[in-house]
Amino acid sequence: MDMALEKKPMYSVSPAYLIDKLKELAAKDRRSLNNYVEGLLLDAVYHEPNEVTRVSFEEAKDDKLDGPIDTSNVESMLKSMGL
Repeated sequence: MDMALEKKPMYSVSPAYLIDKLKELAAKDRRSLNNYVEGLLLDAVYHEPNEVTRVSFEEAKDDKLDGPIDTSNVESMLKSMGL
């Protein structure tokens, strides 16, 4: 069964330094430039926060936090958020 998605060419003009950096990052990830950029675009388009993150955003926006958040490391941050 063929599960390949239809793909269309997309032409873009970008600064040389940006293309060079993307090539470098793609090589570090052992991916082609095209595959690397496609992954970045998918993350940008389909990144949706989960329910816990949405609630946290709302609490922060409404100033309902129970004190300061310790951002010195992930464990401290989660502990100071009560998670």
